[in-house]
Amino acid sequence: MDESYLYQKIADTIRQEILDGKRTPGEKLPPVRELTHTWNCTPGTVQRAYKILALQGLVISRPGQGTHITAQTVVPGNQSLRRAALVNRSEAFLLETLTAGYTQNEIEQALQIAFDRWRILQSEITPSQTDTLTFTGSNDPVISWMAAHFPDISPGYQLHLQFGGSLSGLIALTENRTQLAGCHLWDEGTRDYNYAYVERILPGKKTALVTLAARTLGLILPAGNPLNIRSVTDLTRPEIRFINRQSGSGTRVWLDSRLREHQIDPDLIPGYAHEKATHTEVARAIAAGEVNAALGLEAAANLYALDFIPLTQEIYEIAILQDNFDQPAVQKLVNWLASKPAKQTISAYSGYDTIHTGQIRWVN
Repeated sequence: MDESYLYQKIADTIRQEILDGKRTPGEKLPPVRELTHTWNCTPGTVQRAYKILALQGLVISRPGQGTHITAQTVVPGNQSLRRAALVNRSEAFLLETLTAGYTQNEIEQALQIAFDRWRILQSEITPSQTDTLTFTGSNDPVISWMAAHFPDISPGYQLHLQFGGSLSGLIALTENRTQLAGCHLWDEGTRDYNYAYVERILPGKKTALVTLAARTLGLILPAGNPLNIRSVTDLTRPEIRFINRQSGSGTRVWLDSRLREHQIDPDLIPGYAHEKATHTEVARAIAAGEVNAALGLEAAANLYALDFIPLTQEIYEIAILQDNFDQPAVQKLVNWLASKPAKQTISAYSGYDTIHTGQIRWVN
């Protein structure tokens, strides 16, 4: 191998051994001379590899003592060193994933998913009531993005998320447990989203429905669609391993409506009772080979490079009681949704249409 690239291969190999736990904190690495024989290269090539690892904060070299795996990269009480260590770890992760063939966009999206999971876990923590808006309802990646950037949208406030399904959001409104409820509930009678449900669940309570976006919903399938699945009528085939969304979610409501329309017994769908709470969870299950069909968002399918068969365009709206609508933080959010920057941000997500984003209709 050309030695101008061999140093990178040496560094990558040692880095992977560290990440896999094959080399432990404080462990001494082989001397330069030993690695020159192992890799059939010059001492300068090994030294260059060690220098890269040192710059990434993974190893430390001392004259007369050799090179060791870093024993402690986070130094309590020293913010400068803590920040440097964090940057080094981040760069090591970035280099590792880029070397593995992932694109920068794929890495950013994966990190966003990871952050979203943490926000869901943190939703069990009771937020401060003085500077926090509470959101309850349907899972959506744009809502997660809004939570991460809410101090920019509404300075001085944070957005506390409680994902649990569209119906749970509206019920939380009736019990005054939330100020914002995200929903995309299809009503067979009116052939419309959300309005009829708000009328039934919040009778007599004037409620605003603010459009977030129209989202493309469809079948998420393994790459290449090896089973040639085309519609919900294919889900009863014996080779199907389906994964569902939880009861009360807008996705589940729409699916059940389609099954009734086609007179399909849900019990005939292998895996119908197998549930996940978010679109990314069902997409991840397909990518991992655990199942081979699900109903979800185009954005989630694209995130994992899966096949997607579009079935409908659903309307995702944020329900806000009139009593909360004039709160300053709510008004800033509503105004932001009607802005050009909001539409640019939302339209960057695959399958999101922003033609009606920011529009308001009142119920009751």
